[in-house]
Amino acid sequence: MLVWCIKRQIALANAKNLILGLTCFSSQLTRSAGMSSMAEKKDVDKDKPITRVLFCGPHFPASQIYTREYLEKYPFIQVLFSNCPAYVDDVPLKQVPDHIGNYDLCVSKNMLFDSNVLSRAKQLKLIMQFGVGLEGIDIDAATKHGIKVARIPGDATGNAASCAEMAIYLTLGLLRKQNEMQISVQQKMLGEPIGETLLGKTVFIMGFGNIGIDLAKRLKPFDVKIIATKRSWPSNSEVLIPKAFPTQNGVLDDLVDEKGSHGDIYEFASKADIVVCCLSMNKETVGILNKPFLSSMKKGALLVNIARGGLLDYEAVVQHLESGHLGGLGIDVAWKEPFDPNDPVLKFKNVILTPHVAGVTEHSYRSMAKVIGDVALQLHAGKPLKGIELVN
Repeated sequence: MLVWCIKRQIALANAKNLILGLTCFSSQLTRSAGMSSMAEKKDVDKDKPITRVLFCGPHFPASQIYTREYLEKYPFIQVLFSNCPAYVDDVPLKQVPDHIGNYDLCVSKNMLFDSNVLSRAKQLKLIMQFGVGLEGIDIDAATKHGIKVARIPGDATGNAASCAEMAIYLTLGLLRKQNEMQISVQQKMLGEPIGETLLGKTVFIMGFGNIGIDLAKRLKPFDVKIIATKRSWPSNSEVLIPKAFPTQNGVLDDLVDEKGSHGDIYEFASKADIVVCCLSMNKETVGILNKPFLSSMKKGALLVNIARGGLLDYEAVVQHLESGHLGGLGIDVAWKEPFDPNDPVLKFKNVILTPHVAGVTEHSYRSMAKVIGDVALQLHAGKPLKGIELVN
């Protein structure tokens, strides 16, 4: 009987605590709603219109989360998401074209902004990428509708440095046979596989923009020969240079051992032990890593792509892996994204794939979120836009 009484008192106490907890939770929700209403009223009282920012797409969720965090102290800037897995969807991705007329700034991510979508964007002032790639935006159509298009310069946010580090990670993973090492661990084998070293290798950097420059800086201490192509080379490449590198008047003297133009890519590919593609994707570069290019590479050379998946010719890559001509493939971007985990290319031990995370680091994403936030504040205040690269 005594035991029954004790159990009954415990049950009653638990129930009481539960009721109190629910009451407290309900009260908090009420206060939260009240605060939200007060904030909205405060905005109305200020007689300031709200500037609305929309992030489009479910991927790269930290981009919008960090931007919202940066802007949370500015109630007159509203940051909304479409299909973000971390939050309840503010705007379903499929409905973005129907609602785009309500926004002042859109961050495109991997959504296609064609002439049909842009024609509905009556209020839109600016489309930005959370990074540098603008291939999903019809820039001519945006210009026609009076909408500015911009990217975030990678050298100012750490994005280029992050991508350069990923290129080295993939290169080292291929040289040291990362996949085969995991097999050795599972089979409890020591001293296998025999890997390769970067020492003395010739690295062809295909596309010498911000990422290419940061990659060359980081490769030099590995004692490699760097050859690079660029559409046009300035007389002197003035870049931010670490003290460890030899300089004269602020210009890097020996970052690149041999320079070439776009027309030299086949010749340079034939000289390289490792090809790293850092090109931007456009009408001229789509599928540029094709059968003729791969065939021009040294037998057994490695190919790393941290730029865009559309630069690769899938069938040609598979063919050259099967024949053994291509010694290894390291990619952070794929021909189809999200990547199919059952894709036949993954059967090869000398293929390393990462899920489009080259630029996804805490430093670069916080920096880029700040750029987006500052631009939203500039739009709201009607001030000139700073910290971005306008392309139209």
